[in-house]
Amino acid sequence: MLKFVKLRVLFFKKVNLPTTNKVMNRLLLLCWCLLLFTACSKVDDPAVVNPDQSAIDDKLLANYVAANGLAGKAVKVKVGTQDTVGVYCIVEKQGTVNTLYSLSSSITAAYTAKVLTTGEVIAEVGADGIHPSFVLGETIKGWQLGILNGKVNKGGIIRILMASRYAYGPFAQPKLGKNGLPPNSVLDFTIEIFDVTN
Repeated sequence: MLKFVKLRVLFFKKVNLPTTNKVMNRLLLLCWCLLLFTACSKVDDPAVVNPDQSAIDDKLLANYVAANGLAGKAVKVKVGTQDTVGVYCIVEKQGTVNTLYSLSSSITAAYTAKVLTTGEVIAEVGADGIHPSFVLGETIKGWQLGILNGKVNKGGIIRILMASRYAYGPFAQPKLGKNGLPPNSVLDFTIEIFDVTN
């Protein structure tokens, strides 16, 4: 009988380890706090990292619109009650089929991308007659803002001028253009929309 009592006490001590549980709970709480604060401190928007670049880009865009007689055609994209977000849209051709867009829309398109300040073509897709499809939510932010707010229909052509923070930000793109795309490039896209699937 005495052996049974000893075993039972040992078993009880192994299962109920209040000191270890408190330590583990504190460690878990600390890990969750670190994870939460680390996730909150992550900044995806380069404009937040370098607000000076935002001001430079916005001035470049405004000057370009004024200098090229686009003041009546280029519309600043607005989101909610905010003023411009560094994206201008110009509907070159309205298109014939009324179209609703969402971030999950699949868009079949051809496009030409240029560096706004130099006019250098960095990408031309679909000129060969092969038109790829893109899920709008997986494209760069400038496309998302421009197409969602540009009011262009299927069969239309839209031109989107965008600040670098809505394109590739401070990250160089060595595979774009002949010599690569430098960081903080302001871009000019002309996009022809062939089909939209929701």
